Amino acid sequence: MNDTVTARAGESSARALKIGLLGSGIGGSRTPRMHLAAAEAAGLPYEYHLVDSQVRSLPDDPAEILALLESEGFDGLNVTYPYKRAVLPLMDELSPAARNVGAVNTVVLRDGRRSGHNTDHWGFGESLRRGLPGAPRERVLLLGAGGAGGAVAHALLDAGVGRLAVRDVNDQVAADLVALLGEHYGPDRAEVVTDIADAAQTAQGIVNASPVGMEKLPGLPLPEEAIRPDHWVADIVYFPLETALLATARAKGCAVLPGSGMALYQAVRAFKLFAGCEPDVDRMQEAFESFN
Repeated sequence: MNDTVTARAGESSARALKIGLLGSGIGGSRTPRMHLAAAEAAGLPYEYHLVDSQVRSLPDDPAEILALLESEGFDGLNVTYPYKRAVLPLMDELSPAARNVGAVNTVVLRDGRRSGHNTDHWGFGESLRRGLPGAPRERVLLLGAGGAGGAVAHALLDAGVGRLAVRDVNDQVAADLVALLGEHYGPDRAEVVTDIADAAQTAQGIVNASPVGMEKLPGLPLPEEAIRPDHWVADIVYFPLETALLATARAKGCAVLPGSGMALYQAVRAFKLFAGCEPDVDRMQEAFESFN
């Protein structure tokens, strides 16, 4: 697969912004097409490159990777698994969201400095605000406490969730996230849970921020019988758009929130950081949906 996609929008003779997505196994990402659509709508010369460690030989050290990409003239990077946390200490400055979440998914490279941001945080919050505006939020179960899970956890608490139950296959990862949340929101807003069925019984909403449900990791992240018709259910997985979790919840009559919203709005915020202008959200959404 060619690892470069290039947009040449507009008639400007200015040098194209050179943006990349750094990650592993990212050939199916919809992010390039969304950015290119926004650039074309804005008349901006814009390049978007996939920097895939499964396709291109990259150094093992994230510091060496960033130095290499800087030397290749990149103006910015979207960052995904497994680099979101690895690049955090390599930034010259961090946005409040990146610092609070402890993960970076957007890096602006400008004037020899690296500015790290986390647009997943705003992306999920915006998706929740638009997609489930009336969802009850006294108690929510979050499945997955990794880089994306951390962003979602902060977004949920910022959105008014009273008590967040966190479950991860790695108990220490869940404990670390809960400790971090305690520092920012107080000790009574989040807790680690080990019994998913029990936690689901008292929850009003269930959010999957784990990779379970992805095309390469199919299945449900919790027992089917733990999902009740009065739950609202959100998934951040968007490949496939209709995960087993969403299909199961929808069949039971639950209100559901697909991962497409977070994917779209994190890209909207990232494009603004790179390009310095508001993107055409409708064009970005059309580009996202063109994969269907």
